Amino acid sequence: MARLLFGVTGGIAAYKMLETARLAIAAGHAVRVIQTPASEQFVGAASFAGITGAPVLTSEFQDDPLRGAYPGEPAPDRAPISHLALVENADLYLIAPASANTIAKLAHGHADGLVTTAALAAGGLAGVGGAGAIPVMVAPAMNNRMYLHPAVQANLELLRAHGVTVIGPGTGPLASHGEHGVGRLAEPAELLTAVEARLDDIGARLRSLAGVSVLVTAGGTREPIDSVRYIGNRSSGRMGFALAQQAARRGARVTVVVANVALATPPGVEIVPVTTAAELGAACAGRFGDCDVLLMAAAVADFRPREPAARKLKKSDPPVAPQIELEVTEDVLSALSDRRRPGQVLVGFAAEHGPGAEEYGRGKLERKQLDAIVVNDVSQPGIGFDTPENEVTIVLAQGAARRLARAGKTSIADGVLDVVQDLLSLAKESDDRAIRTGPTRAARV
Repeated sequence: MARLLFGVTGGIAAYKMLETARLAIAAGHAVRVIQTPASEQFVGAASFAGITGAPVLTSEFQDDPLRGAYPGEPAPDRAPISHLALVENADLYLIAPASANTIAKLAHGHADGLVTTAALAAGGLAGVGGAGAIPVMVAPAMNNRMYLHPAVQANLELLRAHGVTVIGPGTGPLASHGEHGVGRLAEPAELLTAVEARLDDIGARLRSLAGVSVLVTAGGTREPIDSVRYIGNRSSGRMGFALAQQAARRGARVTVVVANVALATPPGVEIVPVTTAAELGAACAGRFGDCDVLLMAAAVADFRPREPAARKLKKSDPPVAPQIELEVTEDVLSALSDRRRPGQVLVGFAAEHGPGAEEYGRGKLERKQLDAIVVNDVSQPGIGFDTPENEVTIVLAQGAARRLARAGKTSIADGVLDVVQDLLSLAKESDDRAIRTGPTRAARV
């Protein structure tokens, strides 16, 4: 079963987490609990330790006798950093009850205690992802006036945008005598049901691309002017690497054609380094036939110098600056699309600037005969090139469009891969229909 980390913050509803822990353990899960100092005013650490059979930590400076291990597991030989080890070994992190103060801290990336520091280390905030990332869930509990305050609602919406699952509160009697309204912490059985549903979703996602071959391009090509200078672009490769990482985590065999990226290689993927658009095109052409999915996230140069100098051009060489004549590069994606076989899914990317981005993206999708294109407006601050976040619209060949709100690029990658899975299912259904119905009458004749 799963390893669950519970973060308990200050609030009368903290008592419900004792029952939640008991139910989780009865269901076969291993549970560790961390608390804020304020939560100990309502439920002591000894109560949680007695139920879980594991020490409870309230500070990132405490020594953990289990050294990050969960009940039933051997402790490692060396003492790790507690807030890192607890989440690295967990399958899911639930913060409940989550006070208004803690929600505000989580939404804005504060890390002033063990509960909030562990949330950042979990990677579930801001869609950071990675091999050690785990999902974060938050269950608010507070007075109805506090819960309905616009600031609290805005913070919850920000957490949702960052990939955090919010378990909504119930309506009923509140802690203040005689008060009634929304804000009650969900009941223990409801909390456990939500946790197990999230775990089931993760398990299904981790198996969803098993056996699928995915070819990703990432980064930006560089077209030489001389032996030192080049024409390039601002692509960092973050989006392409996020796609590769998440596809591998879903079980896919992933190859990444990488153009000039200075990032750590995602685990479990094959890297093919290239520099120019021509090299990227050749690398993709050699691998396209074996892939089931192409994710063309690289920023490929549209133009290159017609005659790059084999040496460094000097200011002193000509009396005036040299004139650089440009020529059009090969359209790599169109060339691959012309060779596609039945069942392959092709997804393009279009970084546009300003109004009309979606319309231009749809035109590109139609010209290149793609299944989908991911469009983002890089004129918006904080998204697009060389930033940790993105905001995109996925335009589909069938005419629909799916918008992904601003989030970390790992979360955006997961949204794109969800669409890819839908497209793969549609392609398989189409192939199955063709097999059942056989060739058309015209073909038989």
